[in-house]
Amino acid sequence: MERTLSYFVADVHLGLDVADPIAREQRFVSFLRSLPPQTEALYLLGDIWDFWYEYRDVVPKGYVRVFGALADLMDKGVKVYFFQGNHDVWAYSYFEELGMKRLEQPCLVSIGGKSFCLGHGDGLGPVPFGYRFLRGLFHNKVAQFLFSLLHPWIAFRLGNGWSRNNRLAHNKTYVFKGEDEPLYKFALEYSRTHKVDHFIFGHYHVAIDQPLPTGASLHIIKDWIDSSPYLCFDSASGCFL
Repeated sequence: MERTLSYFVADVHLGLDVADPIAREQRFVSFLRSLPPQTEALYLLGDIWDFWYEYRDVVPKGYVRVFGALADLMDKGVKVYFFQGNHDVWAYSYFEELGMKRLEQPCLVSIGGKSFCLGHGDGLGPVPFGYRFLRGLFHNKVAQFLFSLLHPWIAFRLGNGWSRNNRLAHNKTYVFKGEDEPLYKFALEYSRTHKVDHFIFGHYHVAIDQPLPTGASLHIIKDWIDSSPYLCFDSASGCFL
């Protein structure tokens, strides 16, 4: 059977104690197990976990059914790719040990003759200095090493406490600013120097499908807090399903 389907998902925020986290994990596992035999690839566009910090010998507990479903997909020949988001940036090698492949944003991939630019979406474009500084701190190797010196009992409680302060935990809805949005500006400029048919990102927790003047399209996938959104591209037809 020919494999022609590529799926894209972002911002599941597994572990976030908002709405019903158990039901959200069950929905995600059901989604993974429902992917049809024609599936060629699954792209996880970051923040699949609400907080993930990975020590050399210790990873967060739980999520056994999620990892089992991902392993089953890969055993069936599905390629699983992942991007680090701003909540699961501290993934180092465990996902790759399971068989997933890490990609770095912005990543250009060709699917069915179409060019896709993929990533989580955070830090792209002219974002405010404060956020850029914080993102740089999270990616800093020295800061990561110092944090790793904390006992996991302390580190996970600090991380989960920080995570509970995000806008999802306070039911704050982000208003996408269209042409004034840093991500829109990034996509517009990037598509002027690269051949891109579709940009796909997460991070903003809103559903966006917006054409660009260059002929490309900008897609942002909503979070999984109250629904189960994803995109599916069929390389046979060259269209989204």
